[in-house]
Amino acid sequence: MGQQEKVATSLAGAVGEEISASLAPVDAELERRYPGDPGTRQPVHTVYVPGDVFDAGTIRSWGDRALAALDEHAPDAASFARVLGLGDDLAEPVYTRVRAKLEREPIEDLRVDFEDGYGNRTDAEEDEAAARAARLIAEAYEQGTAAPYMGIRMKCMEAPVRARGIRTLDVFLSGLMEAGGLPDGLVLTLPKVTYPEQVTAMVRLLEAFEKARGLTPGRIGFEIQIETSQSILAADGTAAVARMIQAAEGRATGLHYGTFDYSACLGVSAAHQASDHPAADHAKAVMQVAAAGTGVRVSDGSTNVLPVGPTAKVHDAWRLHYGLTRRALARAYYQGWDMHPGHIPTRYAAVFAFYREGFEQAAARLARYVNRTGGDVMDEPATAKALSGYLLRGLDCGALDNGEVARLTGLTRTDLESFSAPRRGDLTASAQ
Repeated sequence: MGQQEKVATSLAGAVGEEISASLAPVDAELERRYPGDPGTRQPVHTVYVPGDVFDAGTIRSWGDRALAALDEHAPDAASFARVLGLGDDLAEPVYTRVRAKLEREPIEDLRVDFEDGYGNRTDAEEDEAAARAARLIAEAYEQGTAAPYMGIRMKCMEAPVRARGIRTLDVFLSGLMEAGGLPDGLVLTLPKVTYPEQVTAMVRLLEAFEKARGLTPGRIGFEIQIETSQSILAADGTAAVARMIQAAEGRATGLHYGTFDYSACLGVSAAHQASDHPAADHAKAVMQVAAAGTGVRVSDGSTNVLPVGPTAKVHDAWRLHYGLTRRALARAYYQGWDMHPGHIPTRYAAVFAFYREGFEQAAARLARYVNRTGGDVMDEPATAKALSGYLLRGLDCGALDNGEVARLTGLTRTDLESFSAPRRGDLTASAQ
């Protein structure tokens, strides 16, 4: 034992108490505005199906069509790996897991679309389609055939379609209530949001429904679709998307980027409208910063290049989709849109490859951090949070197995969740 140090202080205890009292409002504001990631599963994609097309067999049909595309254009691991440039170590595990996923859970998040994908129909037609969507979704959850997350995209809050959007939402939610209640996986999408006041209007609408049906206040959340320039930069120069999150009063669950509406809003020509355009990168960077720490997840948009036609054309579309998905994952956009069954194989291939490529390194780093053993990287609590979040997302989607994660980390899922839980003062390490 060395010489014991003499500890001296100069400040009276009242100083710290006064500072704490002065910062109490800030502490409360941080807790309210930045609660951290909710720790729930985030789907890797959202599939949009027009309201007049959606039926009881939609989910299984997408899985079967995706499997048929593999059978026709990449019937084995080696051929699929050549198309996507996967290494030998990933070819078999990725291909095997993709096929298993398509058989078990082809869609993680499905939105029955009553907006652009549906168009304008007579009121009777849209009423019927909304009521049918509610019945089919309720039946799917009851029968165990539902996707983990399901819901609708209504029409927006702009004047020409506002009344129709409100009615469709009412018909859909009322149908679910009549069928037994709102499912836990319910998700609603509000498109083409331009002003925070439109988000506030959605909040008031949901409050009224909850009151009418005797639901717990705040039960129903919704996603905000970012599809206009005004949603990123308001007329006064502020970041409107940050104000939209606050206008949601805790109900916002996600920010979804709309590739083509946003690009067109900025005047990007059709040939260059894509999720990797510089205009898209700017919008998504603003979305990401605005959402960080708030518990609101972010989602990329879609590609409109469909994997259809001759094998060479399908392979080109697969390579494009795979590359865009990997690019988004590297930028911490862990969710995107898929518009065609042929996109599903490359969505899961990209996601599984992303997590399996980095799995062993992430597991080893987390194990060293937990055991306080040496290594070539000095990790901090924020990094441990990011590492555990990475492993949890891999487990949720099926890229990783509980057994292999436990073997390399020595941790259970509960342990991983304890590391990824929000910690005050560590908001920048959100698991977004």
